[in-house]
Amino acid sequence: MADEKMPQTITLIASGDLRDSANQVCWEAQKDMESRLVAAIESLGHSVVRGHEFDEARGHGFIRSQRQGMDVFREIDPDAPLIVAEAVWQYSHHILAGLTTHRGPILTVANWSGQWPGLVGLLNLNGSLTKAGVQYSSLWSKEFADAVFLDKLKSWLDTGSVAHEMSHVTPYEITSCDASTRALALQIAETLQREKAILGVFDEGCMGMFNAIIPDHLLHATGVFKERLSQSALYFESQQVSDEEAQAVRDWLDQAGMKFHTGPNHETDLTDAQILGQCRVYIAAMRIADDFGCDAIGIQYQQGLKDLLPASDLVEGMLNDSVRPPVFSRDGSRELYAGGPLTHFNEVDECAGLDGLITNRVHSALGQPVENTLHDLRWSDRDASGTTDEEVWVLEISGAVPASHFENGWADAEGFRQPPMYFPSGGSTIRGISKPGEVVWSRIFVEDDRLHMDLGRATSIELPAEETQRRWDATTPQWPIMHAVLHGVSRDEMMARHKANHIQVAYANSADEADLAMRAKASVANQLGMVVNYCGVRPDAH
Repeated sequence: MADEKMPQTITLIASGDLRDSANQVCWEAQKDMESRLVAAIESLGHSVVRGHEFDEARGHGFIRSQRQGMDVFREIDPDAPLIVAEAVWQYSHHILAGLTTHRGPILTVANWSGQWPGLVGLLNLNGSLTKAGVQYSSLWSKEFADAVFLDKLKSWLDTGSVAHEMSHVTPYEITSCDASTRALALQIAETLQREKAILGVFDEGCMGMFNAIIPDHLLHATGVFKERLSQSALYFESQQVSDEEAQAVRDWLDQAGMKFHTGPNHETDLTDAQILGQCRVYIAAMRIADDFGCDAIGIQYQQGLKDLLPASDLVEGMLNDSVRPPVFSRDGSRELYAGGPLTHFNEVDECAGLDGLITNRVHSALGQPVENTLHDLRWSDRDASGTTDEEVWVLEISGAVPASHFENGWADAEGFRQPPMYFPSGGSTIRGISKPGEVVWSRIFVEDDRLHMDLGRATSIELPAEETQRRWDATTPQWPIMHAVLHGVSRDEMMARHKANHIQVAYANSADEADLAMRAKASVANQLGMVVNYCGVRPDAH
């Protein structure tokens, strides 16, 4: 493309949710974003044609299914320069088929806003394209009129590619770990490969996240195998749980101090019946995991179970915590997974499942907190309160957060109804503010048919209540939040490098111990055959 002139006309498409309820609510934000983006492109002498029309009957202009995406791509010139514009969460598989055979230059673009998870959708698409081996460039902006964005947009319009700074990426070297850390990592890796482990996958492939599925041959090389389970079985098992067992879990949560905000209307409120439904799923999930000897499990939930059961978020947070209601075998003779979490990977993100399993073993061996979870890399902003001059990331996720990540555990947890546009059957979230502390973050992804791990360091900081509320109001106030300052990596470097919508986080007891845990996990991943890179650490951490 560098030797050819970009055609004057750019084709624009927008992938959306599978749920029209979400697409309709989010359409105005998408429309506004597209108008700003088109104006920027036209200011640089090009024109834009939309690859698909606004659907009057459905009330939005998103591609809403894989079938529709294939049909849209049939009408697009395969050599045309193509922009995928995203202001919302989107299902990457809606457009992945067409993108895999598109020959023209591809640019993914998102608006820098926390309102709807457009940045999250962009990162999922980028990770999916990376796994699929599709070449693409990526940009993001708040107003689409700033000099940095326009300069990079012009680069893509002129050459078909955009370059981003990547100096924060440092390949793992064995010398970054001392001999004792390497020995510990080797022991953990050899034990995993020799004794093996099982990820219990309740229906593979959630919300079009192609990047979240690890090919079996890559996973098997680490010593980890999938037990493919059915959400139908989970639904059935949940119906076998007695009212008394479900109520005992609810009573435990109440006694632990969790505050549920309930109401009478099933369609709009969190109800006691929804909470009891979640308690049943919690027990059922642990019993099925025990049946199959699973070391970690992932529940897809959002398609399928959403029409039958309340959301699994409360379930996932309980599973990921060492401090949780006890669950017993069906005959009452054994407590299941006593004394620790049953690692859960939200939205059956298998990369997060493998990461969570490794994190649990590394932190256990080092005597560090074993509770870990994924978050969405949702959005970042400067701190309006002046507490810090650092860029502060909003890490949020609808489920999976253990209450041990809050200052006072379950006493700091609140339960709100999941937003109806995503979750028609409701269910409680686990809302809280992640406590201040030292954090190791990581992400496993697939590129060039190999497993990769990026990891780095962060600090979870405390912000004033008004600033926390501003950030909740700018995103999803029902969900838990972490105020994360990432070390040694700028906002744009993080966006340019990160190959997933999700980021794994775990606490350590001090900065030095977090650095050690990061190095140990990097070494384990290296021993398991992954390509490992430090992507943001303290200057003296490696």
